Amino acid sequence: MALSFFDQFMSPTLLGFPLMALALSLPWTLYPAPTTRWLNNRLLTLQGWFINRFTQQLLLPLNPGGHKWALILTSLMLFLFTLNMLGLLPYTFTPTTQLSLNLGLAVPLWLATVLVGLRNQPTAALGHLLPEGTPAPLIPILIVIETISLFIRPLALGVRLTANLTAGHLLIQLIATAAFVLLPLMPTVGILTATLLFLLTLLEIAVAMIQAYVFVLLLSLYLQENV
Repeated sequence: MALSFFDQFMSPTLLGFPLMALALSLPWTLYPAPTTRWLNNRLLTLQGWFINRFTQQLLLPLNPGGHKWALILTSLMLFLFTLNMLGLLPYTFTPTTQLSLNLGLAVPLWLATVLVGLRNQPTAALGHLLPEGTPAPLIPILIVIETISLFIRPLALGVRLTANLTAGHLLIQLIATAAFVLLPLMPTVGILTATLLFLLTLLEIAVAMIQAYVFVLLLSLYLQENV
């Protein structure tokens, strides 16, 4: 039976039970918990340094009111980063290639930023829908356009993450299939294809890290407009 390249993005099941919950809970078991000792080991020290630096850079442009989101944004960054990286291992499943999961993360967090803006500064939040100095005939059109752009933000967050990871995984599988087919027939071309596959894998590792950072960075920018 011929299998489709898109079968790798199907939610895995075992004996009829979905394994999505296991894939989502696995990242949190891989990070070591801080100890009660005065001095941690090198791994914990490096992990704490990375988290502190990332949180500092993320909250740098935010007002003090947005610093309450530090734990949520940092945890989301680590969660997405680990899911994306684990999905590059053989015989694994990448939950972030599912649009439903990405929208399930993007919509509630985006809505929370909007509600925070409406609660703290309703005039400024509603003022984003109409730029200052707009001519009177264009006011209804601009309000509709800005409203649509506001509601399309979570969709753009989810689709961006899904599309980048899905395209990378499909390209890796296509080139890997070509390398296996060409290696016995044309060894030189097969070796060149395998070299291209290695370089593409490095690029996909960078994409997995960058897309997790971009997802959280855009959320922080949305939060910056509302605090």
